[in-house]
Amino acid sequence: MKIAVIPARGGSKRIPRKNIKVFDGLPMIAYAIRAALETDIFSNVVVSTDDEEISEVARSYGASVPFMRPKELANDHTVTVPVIGHAVSWFNNEGYTLEAACCIYPCVPFIKSTDLTDAYQLFTEKNADYVYPVVGFHSSPWRAMTRPENGPMKFIFPENELTRTQDLPLCYQDAGMFYWGKASSWVNGLRMHSNGYGYIMSGSDIVDIDNEEDWTRAERIAQLK
Repeated sequence: MKIAVIPARGGSKRIPRKNIKVFDGLPMIAYAIRAALETDIFSNVVVSTDDEEISEVARSYGASVPFMRPKELANDHTVTVPVIGHAVSWFNNEGYTLEAACCIYPCVPFIKSTDLTDAYQLFTEKNADYVYPVVGFHSSPWRAMTRPENGPMKFIFPENELTRTQDLPLCYQDAGMFYWGKASSWVNGLRMHSNGYGYIMSGSDIVDIDNEEDWTRAERIAQLK
């Protein structure tokens, strides 16, 4: 049995209520729910939340909310792994046998069900603990610089100052969209990033919505799409 878990707490501060704020005609969380349902991989698409309004919206778009997330897992400092681990443990305690769970973040308006499916294929092929989407850096971090208050710019890796960008190793960053993981990996608290394979995605499908400026930029992208 495989489930999708969408972690959506109610306490967003930089964009109040962003998980259910209307984006291009739908509550933001609806895009994650819709993509998960379209895959036909999941036995259950679950929203983990501490908020009654979010739970009502989630159910109206086809997700289930079989439990309310404990307060200790719904604060500003809570990281992802224990939240998904809690959901997996809940199902295990109810008598289900979970093979895998896919965490899908709630603010991913451009997510595609095909990416969830293709990443799952990589997950099974590699027998991985985790698989998550990555995107290449626009500029090579190997030539990154700091800007001291007094003095000239400084290379973090001064040995690369004269090296052409194309001659440096490719680097990737977490796309911040979804994470396939073995049920045991979530429950045991295994770190996602250092134990996961990267599924390469196009940067045009990725937007990190943390503040109002990000939200506006995402709306512009939606209009272009």
